[in-house]
Amino acid sequence: MSNFNHTNYAQNLKQVLGYKCLICGQEYQLNEIEYICPKHGNEGIVDVIYDYDFLRNKLTKHQLANCQEHNIWRYKPFLPIQPDAPTPPLLIGWTPIYHAQILGQKLSLPNLWIKDDGRNPTASFKDRASAIAIVKGQACHAEIITTASTGNAATSLAGLCASVGQRNVIFVPRTAPEAKIAQLLAYGSTVLLVDGTYDQAFELCLEAASEFGWYNRNTAYNPFMSEGKKTAALEICEQFNYNPPDKIFVSVGDGCIIGGLYKGFKDLQALGWIEKIPQLIGVQSKESAYLYEAWKNNESVLDKPPIKANTQADSIGVNLPRDRLKAIRAVTETKGKFLAVSDESLLAAIPALGSATGIFAEPAAAAVYAGLLEAVAQGLVSASQTILLIITGHGLKDISGAMKGIKKAGLNSKVIEPTLCAVKNHLNL
Repeated sequence: MSNFNHTNYAQNLKQVLGYKCLICGQEYQLNEIEYICPKHGNEGIVDVIYDYDFLRNKLTKHQLANCQEHNIWRYKPFLPIQPDAPTPPLLIGWTPIYHAQILGQKLSLPNLWIKDDGRNPTASFKDRASAIAIVKGQACHAEIITTASTGNAATSLAGLCASVGQRNVIFVPRTAPEAKIAQLLAYGSTVLLVDGTYDQAFELCLEAASEFGWYNRNTAYNPFMSEGKKTAALEICEQFNYNPPDKIFVSVGDGCIIGGLYKGFKDLQALGWIEKIPQLIGVQSKESAYLYEAWKNNESVLDKPPIKANTQADSIGVNLPRDRLKAIRAVTETKGKFLAVSDESLLAAIPALGSATGIFAEPAAAAVYAGLLEAVAQGLVSASQTILLIITGHGLKDISGAMKGIKKAGLNSKVIEPTLCAVKNHLNL
């Protein structure tokens, strides 16, 4: 296997000043580290620091509005990649927002909106991060790109690698949904089903990447993944004409998505493009509520031990959230909240959301609607507020989970004879 060093490539990024450790505040030049602050082992998560003066002179809102590239690459100046870097051919990002009028009427929330990231090429939000991993990995001439995942990050990396002919090795727990494993194999990936938890797969992937010199796409460990995910925040601001929603609900597992959203809003606020940052509401399953409990009890996520996650929403089922520092920061600094919902409620949210919006969400993605219902019950939202739900993955990702919610709701089909009379009898016509 070929080893690589991406610090040489990083030196030429004019828009990036360096990195800053979230634990100790140590700052690094681009050529000093590859992924993490070495003072804290694998926990030394860093932020990418931008030169906002450079960005102000590089791009204006008017110039961006005239950009004809309706995908995440319209935001190249905001990303840690070269302006002429080759990008995957699949169209990632610029996912639609919908005014959820029927759902809003039911909840007396007239300004309720949904952003459907299940429309991405591999049907999940994770394509945003994987696209950056592909660009960075290929710029470093990495022979293999690797990741560990409960499913969506893995299928995302696999699909985008297939589009550019990039070899990849994927680590997933053997309990990952069959649909996601099928995606991985269809994309031609080398798939290693780990007989253990996601957290064990993650640690094994870190070891393998270090030992064999592979480019590491793993959430949190690779700081550039947050940068890919922040593109959703940049889109939201454009789509709302730089007057972003008051509250944004997003499901949370490792915490990279909510951390990335905060980073995107923070970037635009630093540039003076937006005045306010939305309150970020992170929704977890009660069966995988590490961050909710830490936030609620004011616990240090550096000291809090792993939990034993046991949720049916596999995409947010983690024992130890890898991007927990950025997730807690996102909620705290936006004066947001974490909410925890039952598995029963998030599964029930699948048909409730689908029947009122036409959007089919996987269990983890549907958690945002369950979270919204909880917020309504607690009086945390009002009719005057603009609220956005982010759907992070398509329902076809986990059919078994969807069917549980559908059956629980009492929804079913009926076998009839192939006659008009049978139709009349069944429909009481």
